[in-house]
Amino acid sequence: MKRVLTLVFFILLGHTAVSQSFYRYRFETPWSISASIGPTQYFGELYSLWKYNEGIQPDWNVNFAVRRVLGTHIKGRVEGTYYELSGQDPPADPRSLRQPRNLHFRARNWEASAIGEIYLKPVRQYNITRDFLNFYAFAGVGVSTNDPEARLRDQWVPLRPLQIENNPYNKFIIVFPTGIGMKYKANVYADLFLEINYRWTLTDYMDDISAFNVSEFYLDLVRDYGTNGEGPNPDRLRLAIRNPDFIRENGEPDVDRILRNNGRVRRGSGLTERYDGYLGINIGVELYLSEDIWDNWIFRNRIYEKRFRFW
Repeated sequence: MKRVLTLVFFILLGHTAVSQSFYRYRFETPWSISASIGPTQYFGELYSLWKYNEGIQPDWNVNFAVRRVLGTHIKGRVEGTYYELSGQDPPADPRSLRQPRNLHFRARNWEASAIGEIYLKPVRQYNITRDFLNFYAFAGVGVSTNDPEARLRDQWVPLRPLQIENNPYNKFIIVFPTGIGMKYKANVYADLFLEINYRWTLTDYMDDISAFNVSEFYLDLVRDYGTNGEGPNPDRLRLAIRNPDFIRENGEPDVDRILRNNGRVRRGSGLTERYDGYLGINIGVELYLSEDIWDNWIFRNRIYEKRFRFW
């Protein structure tokens, strides 16, 4: 009889311990924060992956976000992103006929976005019952800076103020983030995630190039350049035309050849309504702001304690 009572006692004790362990995490955590990093790939007048064989020419981005559960399968997030883009003609596929342009650019931009996420499995549930693997899709809208630059005389020159194509564009542009992702439950407090996203835009000037050639504005460029670079803004012509066929031995634009050619010097793709954009592939961690996150073993070293305490 004693053995039976002892066995029942230990069973009840174990059940109580498991119940306490479960109830300790039995609350919802609607708020979370995340950080991620990964490569970015620009798409525009200086790069084409789908039509030509031009390899991958990645830059990078870093992202910080705040999320909140809004429904059983829905989260909303606001985020900030720093990202770098670049493109250049020299590695272009010869079939694209872009190499002779000898154009390039880089951009260092900031973006702020509001995004909605829809998940395959429920996200409104207790921390401890969160699914170990969950897939999701997302879409949203945001605002990004737009500051392309090009290198001239070993210095990076801002292109937007020069209005090379006589078509001013804004410092801030609208972006539309879309993509898919996957989350893995690392522990009660954190998820690891992988996300593929594409930013659609409403501008063709992330790379400062849109017009097929300079025929519509070459006279303005020549006027600003002068005969030998003595005009009011000679850098406009220097940065608009980099094709070696229209450059003199001293590296300056050959104004006579440009005039004789009536400005038929190629710049863009010639396609209409072709907006620029960029692709990102990010890996990161999402931290859930649960009620006891500051009391778990990671943060258990309190001010007045002399040692770490672990569960």
